[in-house]
Amino acid sequence: MAENYPLAQIVQHNKVISMNLEKKISYKFNDVKLLEQALTHSSHTSKFDENYERLEFLGDRVLGLCVAKMLYDIFPNDVEGNLSQRYMGLVCQETVADVARSLELDRHIVVANEELRVNDSVLCDVCEALIGAIFIDGGFEKARSFIKSHWAELIEKNTQPPKDAKTALQEIAHVKSLGVPVYNLVNREGSEHEPTFYMSVSFDNVKPQFGHGKSKKIAEQEAAEKMLDYLGVGHGK
Repeated sequence: MAENYPLAQIVQHNKVISMNLEKKISYKFNDVKLLEQALTHSSHTSKFDENYERLEFLGDRVLGLCVAKMLYDIFPNDVEGNLSQRYMGLVCQETVADVARSLELDRHIVVANEELRVNDSVLCDVCEALIGAIFIDGGFEKARSFIKSHWAELIEKNTQPPKDAKTALQEIAHVKSLGVPVYNLVNREGSEHEPTFYMSVSFDNVKPQFGHGKSKKIAEQEAAEKMLDYLGVGHGK
């Protein structure tokens, strides 16, 4: 246990971790406490000024703005619908969690339960919290530079706009004569500014599938993806 080690040794250990991660993300914090907060899950401490939740809230918005601007500049001939589909694929939980893994953030998260390290939702939140921390510490341009360096390649790999899951499900439902997919709000949790929505999608005589996310749209997309999997239809992202 950490409390069995001398305080000086703990501080030095944390300093080494911070230095290694700063090298990995190519950004050196002026206030390293922001980095530590960005890596601290609420299971470790419920104190809002010590865990990552507020930074994640901010980083989510910074990421969204920067990715939207990148897409706007890179694809000047895309209509709004195509830009939206690209955007959803780049800021979705799975993609952001993959970026977190590429930065090995899972190794540095401070959690009470080790299983949380491999949780996509947690990894996504930590990555967004890191973006928020960089924004607070170094300003918008530093945050934008970080996002550009880790999302530009993802954009380049997908030159064609992805077909979103809801559209794909509607098309396959027509082919299979399943009718129109019906989406329903199952539950809502969290605060007004940080809600989590739980949505279901169903057809007559087909087992409903469920999704969750920070908006109804995101939750519906996840539910649609799960329905496609349930129907045995591959969905390229």
